[in-house]
Amino acid sequence: MSDAPADAPEARKPSWGRWIGRPGHSLTRRLIWLASAWIVVALMLTGWMLTSQYQESALRRLGNSLGGVIDDVVIASVMTPEGLQVAEIKDAPTLRGLSGKYWMVGRVDAGGGFVVLARSPSLAGESLYVDPLLPGRLKAAMGSTLSYNDPGILADEVQPLRIAASMKSLNGQPLVFMAGIDRSEIEADTRQFATFTWTALLILGIGLVIAVFLQVQIGLRPLFDLRVEIANVRKGKAARIEKSYPVEIQPLAEQVNRLLDHNQEAVDRQRTHVGNLAHALKTPLSVMLAEAGSDAGPLAEIVRRQSEVMKGQVDHHLRRARAAARAAHGLGEKTPVGEVVDELAVMLERVFQSKDVEIDWRAPDELAFLGERQDLQEILGNLMENACKWSKRRVRVSAGASGLGQMIAVVEDDGPGLPADQRDGALKRGARMDETAPGSGLGLAIVDDLTRAYGGRMTLAASNLGGLKVVLELPAAGA
Repeated sequence: MSDAPADAPEARKPSWGRWIGRPGHSLTRRLIWLASAWIVVALMLTGWMLTSQYQESALRRLGNSLGGVIDDVVIASVMTPEGLQVAEIKDAPTLRGLSGKYWMVGRVDAGGGFVVLARSPSLAGESLYVDPLLPGRLKAAMGSTLSYNDPGILADEVQPLRIAASMKSLNGQPLVFMAGIDRSEIEADTRQFATFTWTALLILGIGLVIAVFLQVQIGLRPLFDLRVEIANVRKGKAARIEKSYPVEIQPLAEQVNRLLDHNQEAVDRQRTHVGNLAHALKTPLSVMLAEAGSDAGPLAEIVRRQSEVMKGQVDHHLRRARAAARAAHGLGEKTPVGEVVDELAVMLERVFQSKDVEIDWRAPDELAFLGERQDLQEILGNLMENACKWSKRRVRVSAGASGLGQMIAVVEDDGPGLPADQRDGALKRGARMDETAPGSGLGLAIVDDLTRAYGGRMTLAASNLGGLKVVLELPAAGA
């Protein structure tokens, strides 16, 4: 059994592989960068190959021209008892001093040195550069022509030369025939060709990158549309994915729709089970309460009190299960917050008319809760009723969007408040800060459970009115 750590395969993964597969990177950017990198490499290789091939072709043409000069010199050369005689060659550049076209004939002495026997008038007494290794190479390639570049400093004048040399036998004596020509014009042509080539490839590269960008944007547009449709489903703007997509993406859209159908079926089954459970438990509890209420005595009182606690707990858990089922469904309705707060404020002001409670509320008309109206009524209703119960006279409710698909609702009162060390305990089921006050102690716990079921959060703090401030973070429906 291997002792390698679980993440060993990832550790051995090449760095480029980790970059390509790194989560959070844009797929569009990744495709564009990869294609652009390949385009740059391909165009650079193409430019290098084109310029190299052009330069080699130009030098090959020079070599052929120099080979012709060598042939002319060989034809014009005669070995006599007095030495080598070269007849006049009718080639004007070789007759004009430092014209850029030259020839030279020599031999290799016993020590391996090079002795010049004849040269063209154009050399003006100078000599072509002879590499120290050239005689040995010419002997090994007798009859072949070797070419090389030479800076060509002649009479303090810099002339970059292309030189060709060949060893041939003349009357049984091996002689070295050399020819040189100024390669400045060829190098200028090569630079001009390279400039034109790289400019054309640069323009082509920019055009290809733009084409890749457009291709990726257009090619991935169905994915962007699918993302928008899924977001609309999550926000409750749509129930299913309706558009048709390319064959590569359509199976994904169909699987998402199947998942939505499966979730809907699961929610429906859960609601059915919750309803059955509510009916099965509430009926026996109602009977127990009725029987205990018709009888007197300590036992009946205990049964009645415990039955009420049981009934409250059942209501709490059933409410929580229903909210969790609706939140899990993910297709929340758009519930206007202002309408719900206004209805609750009017009702509670009547209920607590004896205290002359005044509820001041503010919420934008466009603000909507991403969930069912019943749940928002229960969340805000419990908080506003609790605030009215403990307030002296004033209750303040405010709501607004916080960005990132969230909304914040704040409920405050001018009552006695709640010490900081008791706020966490107030969220526990059945916790009651004042045993003399009516209620089961489930209000804040129910609100906290419902808020969490929707992925929100509830916090308790001190209000500047003097009492308790409850801050809710809930999902908001998009416009």
